[in-house]
Amino acid sequence: MPAQSKAQQKAAGAALSAKRGDTKVKDLKGASKEMYDDMSESELEDIAHTKRKDLPDKKG
Repeated sequence: MPAQSKAQQKAAGAALSAKRGDTKVKDLKGASKEMYDDMSESELEDIAHTKRKDLPDKKG
């Protein structure tokens, strides 16, 4: 599932970083914290690795 906005892609990247232990979970907030709790590492990889070129800044 690719990201639908740059903000979603960025939040997924932050959550993925925490899942891998590169950043602290306590530093996550908002969407990235929800993604960390609700999604698997492979789901986060799919969203975080979406090319940003043609994505809108925010969804909607």
